[in-house]
Amino acid sequence: MHFVIHCLDKADHAHVRAENRPAHVEYLKAHADKIVAAGPLLSDDGEGMIGSTLIMAFSDRTEAESWAAGDPYAKAGLFQSVDIRPWKKVFPADG
Repeated sequence: MHFVIHCLDKADHAHVRAENRPAHVEYLKAHADKIVAAGPLLSDDGEGMIGSTLIMAFSDRTEAESWAAGDPYAKAGLFQSVDIRPWKKVFPADG
């Protein structure tokens, strides 16, 4: 099952994101087999990172929540909010 993990950073926490980015990237690499798509949310000017959106494959919500809690960004207190929702891919159709 796919899940969208939508995370918004706390205000004035760009330094927390920068300090923890290498560990976050390594965490993603260690779980690359579960990633459908992943990347940062950008500020309106496209210059700053203000959150993260990931589409991940997990067996259930509990696994998605556990994975999200283990993200170095989450452990460092970067996120103001984390929303996890089941997601169904419709387009483009896999063929």
